Amino acid sequence: MTFDPKSLRQWWPKPTKPRPIVIFGAGSIVGDAHLPAYNKAGFPVAGLYDPNGEKAKALADQWGIRAFASEAEAFAVEGAIFDLATPPAAHASILSKLPRGSFALIQKPMGGDLAAATEILRVCRERDIKAAVNFQLRFAPMMLALYDAVDKGYLGEVVDFDAWLALSTPWGLWPFLKGLPRIEIAMHSIHYLDFIRGLLGNPQGVHAKTIGHPSHQVAQTRTAAILDYGDKVRCVLSVNHDHDFGRKFQACEFRISGTKGAAYIKLGVNLDYPHGEPDDLWIRPAGGSDWVEVKLEGAWFPDAFVNRMANLQRFASGEDQELIGSVEDAWQTMALVEAAYQSSAAPATPIAALPKV
Repeated sequence: MTFDPKSLRQWWPKPTKPRPIVIFGAGSIVGDAHLPAYNKAGFPVAGLYDPNGEKAKALADQWGIRAFASEAEAFAVEGAIFDLATPPAAHASILSKLPRGSFALIQKPMGGDLAAATEILRVCRERDIKAAVNFQLRFAPMMLALYDAVDKGYLGEVVDFDAWLALSTPWGLWPFLKGLPRIEIAMHSIHYLDFIRGLLGNPQGVHAKTIGHPSHQVAQTRTAAILDYGDKVRCVLSVNHDHDFGRKFQACEFRISGTKGAAYIKLGVNLDYPHGEPDDLWIRPAGGSDWVEVKLEGAWFPDAFVNRMANLQRFASGEDQELIGSVEDAWQTMALVEAAYQSSAAPATPIAALPKV
């Protein structure tokens, strides 16, 4: 089997006739990722709406688009894709007002917890809204290439997955996190759990512990988790956002091993955040004698947002038969997150309770 790294897929096909995009929200993620991505892809943006009119106008003026004066104006755009870049608590309310049969993209997470995710799913089903959740890591160029390499057999059967993060995340950039009960898994590692589900399917269960750190008041910033895929696949996540001792030994990487080959991925955006570093993908293919670098044509931010929207647009036009990361599928990711928090809250087996010899 000859390995050609240039043959690996990094981009989702573009829609032939993209629909206008209506954005709800004018937060930093819109200016840093959504609008740059749509501009890069040539996707038309009809405008944006935010309850903070001044904030909406400032961002709209920056990008030369319309700031809607009301929700009603935004809902009235004909044939739109509605992009909900809003806090989790706002998703269900906005979805309940969208025209029936709409197409929508929902910012992750899919609600604050599984109960909220279930309500979002109910609203989408009731109003026939075809919605995807913006778990866009699956659509990063490096991840599309990795999925493609696995599908083509370059790794054989995947039997081992390691996620290792030891880095320093500047939690002060997000003051709204203070006081929230669920942070690390619900806001960050949820991306990795969703990506793993895309690679390996649903696990049988999860063992997890997520905790904070004495240096700040964010609820959780460190997580250890094992996803149970039975006796054949080992899947482990070690996540530490408080390794604040210089860049030298920090890491944000995945190691994926198969029966015939392996892959290494560096997720550069998280290192020296918010500046970031380039992503990396290396593959030791089946039958190969050395590691081969896959030259990446884009990065997680903002290019995953291009690919994510391309799939939704093509699904809306009938060009794609499957909506990747639909609310039906995303609910499964939320269920995995819920199980991880329940595992973390459960008491461990005390050593003193083990039988003495």
